[in-house]
Amino acid sequence: MAAPMLRWCCLGRRWVLACIDGGSRHGRGAAIGFTSSRKRGQSSVAQQPLITAQKSRKGEHKWAAVVGLEIHAQISSNSKLFSGSQVHFAAPPNSLVSFFDASLPGTLPVLNRRCVEAAVMTGLALSCRINKKSLFDRKHYFYADLPAGYQITQQRLPIAVNGSLAYSVCAGKKPSQVITKTVRIKQIQLEQDSGKSLHDELRSQTLIDLNRAGVGLLEVVLEPDMSCGEEAATAVRELQLILQALGTSQANMAEGQLRVDANISVHHPGEPLGVRTEVKNLNSARFLAKAIDSEIERQIHELENGREILNETRSFDYKLGCTMPMRDKEGKQDYRFMPEPNLPPLLLYDTASLPPGADPQQVINIDWIRERLPELPSETREKLVQQYGMLPEHSFALLNEVGLLEFFQNVIKETRAEPKKVTSWVLNIFLGFLKQQNLAVNESPVTPTALAELLSLLDRKAISSSAAKQVFEELWRSKGKTPSQIVSEKRLELMQDEEALERVCHAVMEGHPQVVMDVKRGNSRAINKLIGLVRKATLSRADPTVIKEILEKKLSS
Repeated sequence: MAAPMLRWCCLGRRWVLACIDGGSRHGRGAAIGFTSSRKRGQSSVAQQPLITAQKSRKGEHKWAAVVGLEIHAQISSNSKLFSGSQVHFAAPPNSLVSFFDASLPGTLPVLNRRCVEAAVMTGLALSCRINKKSLFDRKHYFYADLPAGYQITQQRLPIAVNGSLAYSVCAGKKPSQVITKTVRIKQIQLEQDSGKSLHDELRSQTLIDLNRAGVGLLEVVLEPDMSCGEEAATAVRELQLILQALGTSQANMAEGQLRVDANISVHHPGEPLGVRTEVKNLNSARFLAKAIDSEIERQIHELENGREILNETRSFDYKLGCTMPMRDKEGKQDYRFMPEPNLPPLLLYDTASLPPGADPQQVINIDWIRERLPELPSETREKLVQQYGMLPEHSFALLNEVGLLEFFQNVIKETRAEPKKVTSWVLNIFLGFLKQQNLAVNESPVTPTALAELLSLLDRKAISSSAAKQVFEELWRSKGKTPSQIVSEKRLELMQDEEALERVCHAVMEGHPQVVMDVKRGNSRAINKLIGLVRKATLSRADPTVIKEILEKKLSS
């Protein structure tokens, strides 16, 4: 049974804590055989002028694209934002629904302390100003998966504002040409998730699953400081890494724990901004980039052919590779925002403003959370570059793959090989095999210990590089064997008998007099053929460097 957790509830106009059983930290899911509906009623960001990447149009004019994002991250919490219902991905439909989630009369919201702490921690990590006083509002819209007819959010005074997110993008064809950009964060707010509509096309009916209703979300609103799909996808990936490092969200896009809405428009530089469209519910970084670039191209094409851009909501069809209209916004929906009457203002404190004698369990101290922030991805990358002398792009690669950094660090601990050699093997050989087999790091048949032993054999020149790759392939296929066992079984050890190697080199030279003559005539490349022949004769068990030294000695005599 999960440990009970503390939650806030309201008595009159004061906060007290209640003890409510928690559940597991997971996301949301849909029943098999149905397709999920899209989320409705999200807010939009206001677009601001800025200089962006440009795309050519007919004639000499160019277009500038403007992209802003609204990101909804599910908070890692055992229970929902305002109720004690558990949060569990792929639970049976309507099995995790409290009376409050179903909006039964007389039920009241009870604020989840964990969700508030997660919002504060995320705001601090993103350099936001934390509002010591924030308010909850009702956002009204009517749909079957929103039983109350409104969503509790923070429209007027959110918990965090005015932050920034730094991310790096490739500036050229080479991976080393990386530049850092910054996107402003307008606000971070707490809000409820809606339920899920499951459309059964065979029976022509829609079913409602309220398991997701009331799950705590962090809405992170990014200002329109981006200009293409690559920038937006990179910014979202960086935010995903930050949330995972903080533990405030698992941010698993495949499970719907991180969803993105993109606001896109195009205009001529120096002219007013164009009409904006919103592309909803993008749940992978790759589709996000494709959807934005596709929508930018569509808007440019429409305008160049004399047509107008409609202020509408669109979705991305990944099969067709383009955006499709969902609904227009000509008649702007009135959400009738109003203060949430059942929730008093949320008050936070810092060390200076903390009331004397206050019970730490009854208040949230911003400074206490700030002091306990974990290492952020940017700091980890910088440490990797300084500690191991790796290239910046290698540090990005290690962090971008879930579990790869931990795998790399475990190999480093157990091997005597140089960090650069370990980096090369992990990112090129190991990661290449994972991609080829479509496996996650934790599904790899090769353990950090096995790879460390293999690299140690290579480091002390017990085997050649080509033999090491053979051993790795065998490790991938055969579980339970160690690198040393495979080397012994397949007789892959390097020849240690120099006299025997000299005899092989002599025999190769005698058998290929024309190649020897080419080398003596000044063809320096011809010696590589001799090296290859010697390696073939020794079944790749001879060190190419030693072979070259012996051949050069014999050729010069």
